[in-house]
Amino acid sequence: MNASAKPVLIVELALLGLLALLWGSSYLFIKVAVAEIPPVTLIAVRVTIAAVFLFAVLSWRNDRLPRDGRTWRMLLLQSFFNSTAAWTLLAWGQQHVDSGLASVLNSTSPIFVFLFTVLVTRHEATSALKLFGACLGLLGVTMIVGVDALAGLGQQVAGQLAAIAGAILYACAAIYGKRFAHISATATAAGTMICASAVLVPASLILEQPWSLAPSAKAIAAASMLSVLCTACALLIYFRLLRTLGSMGTASQAYLRAGFGVALGIIFLGEQITPVIGLGLVAAIIGVAAINLPERQRRVPGN
Repeated sequence: MNASAKPVLIVELALLGLLALLWGSSYLFIKVAVAEIPPVTLIAVRVTIAAVFLFAVLSWRNDRLPRDGRTWRMLLLQSFFNSTAAWTLLAWGQQHVDSGLASVLNSTSPIFVFLFTVLVTRHEATSALKLFGACLGLLGVTMIVGVDALAGLGQQVAGQLAAIAGAILYACAAIYGKRFAHISATATAAGTMICASAVLVPASLILEQPWSLAPSAKAIAAASMLSVLCTACALLIYFRLLRTLGSMGTASQAYLRAGFGVALGIIFLGEQITPVIGLGLVAAIIGVAAINLPERQRRVPGN
């Protein structure tokens, strides 16, 4: 890699860390909001506010949404992978599985991206180093969350399968999201959230009658932060990174989320870091670095 490319990679990795921070902090906002707002309604609010915010960004940039039916069908499928089905499955699974085990199982998406890429799509380069990074990153997450989290593995099978299914859907989203090169990242993010809103708003009206709710200012603030920062802004970064770091590189933020979760616990909850958690953080960071390390360009004979 030449010198001029290094700052670009540093910027993309910094954005990857920011994406992990935004999505990692979403669990905190969800915990506050879901105490007063039912889950389907909360997700519907999340994607609707995000859609409005992203549409405003789209207008500010003088960009536009796609006008052809084919692209909208693609966006509907992307919203199914990335939000509607994935978030619903994970929320359901966490009712039956401890959060630590759910975190580990839901962090397997980079491995599924690797397997799908090698066996099915072959849409980007893979290597033994990337596989090593995916496995090391997952080991790091397990150490951060705690090996004890694996103690319940195999007991609540349905909930665990839901968490894994969510990871598979995230992997599909990272791969399928590469197909939107013909429209901007902002249009992709806005279109995805509009499609998710079209599905989730009617579902919340039917299932949870949100007009009867009276959430506190604290819950409303948490839902707003979740919608604007952890969804709208995060998706702008996400669809950019799919074009620069690729599917597996972008999916590797799953390993960093656990690290940011620990950091937030230390800062806001007074939790303490242990040597095992420290080693897990190092393993996760090395795993992400291995996944995103640029491949060496082979020298062409005669050049």
